[in-house]
Amino acid sequence: MKGVLYTFDELSVGLSASLSRVITREDITRFAEVTGDRNPIHLDEEFAREFRIGKKPLGRNIAHGMLSAGMLSAVLGTQLPGPGGVYMSQTLSFKKPVFIGDTITAKVEIIDLNPEKHHIRASTVCVNQDEVVVVDGEALLYFNL
Repeated sequence: MKGVLYTFDELSVGLSASLSRVITREDITRFAEVTGDRNPIHLDEEFAREFRIGKKPLGRNIAHGMLSAGMLSAVLGTQLPGPGGVYMSQTLSFKKPVFIGDTITAKVEIIDLNPEKHHIRASTVCVNQDEVVVVDGEALLYFNL
């Protein structure tokens, strides 16, 4: 099959993959356009400058949490397991804000395989350039190649 990186039998617990990208204002703007999420915390610099999390002002725009989460989908769909994997579920916990200029690395690691059901359970995490976790969770995929 074209584009297949793995068959189910070639997968193993501990196998991992990742991808990185620098988050730009254009990324945030395009994500807002595609999803319709135009929350001013992402798009309005003055609003973000004044917005407070607890007592501390945020100070600048933040990326949509789902933008980082979407990078996890990219790893799963193109690298591990790659073409043929179908999302069944994903848990997400948003730990820290992502700012314009941050380098985000999405990391996926297989933590369980169910050969009878062709299910893959994977740890999913995004970290910034300082290795601070910004998103973490777990994915369940169906993979029948």
